[in-house]
Amino acid sequence: MDQRLSLITLGVADLARARTFYEQGLGWTPRQALPEVVFYQLPGLGLALFPAEELARDVGEPLAAPGGAITLALNGRSRDEVDAVFAQAVAAGARPVKAPGAVFWGGYSGYFADPDGHLWEVAHNPNCEITPRGETLFAAP
Repeated sequence: MDQRLSLITLGVADLARARTFYEQGLGWTPRQALPEVVFYQLPGLGLALFPAEELARDVGEPLAAPGGAITLALNGRSRDEVDAVFAQAVAAGARPVKAPGAVFWGGYSGYFADPDGHLWEVAHNPNCEITPRGETLFAAP
């Protein structure tokens, strides 16, 4: 199998509230919006918002609480971009978890939780390139 990720689906308590956060708060544009699910095209993969109860029904078992042992990350091109995205997310209703700052691995990052508790890291990694298309390329060892 190819080494790739196709889609991340976030279970949300209130689809309308989640859409408002991602679209009005973060400025994202849906690629496809259906009454029961919304898809956003990201560079190389997609993100879907799906009501948590319906997602659990589709999976066939209860879902773990959001914000568990996973974080989603948005890499910025600079520390200033990290600060701006973090402030924009908090202004849109995200809960600040850790304010952006210098981190042990040489970068700059902070964390917020979206309105459903999904943890997002916003970071500047000096060892990554963000292409004009928005793809994150990691430096070769």
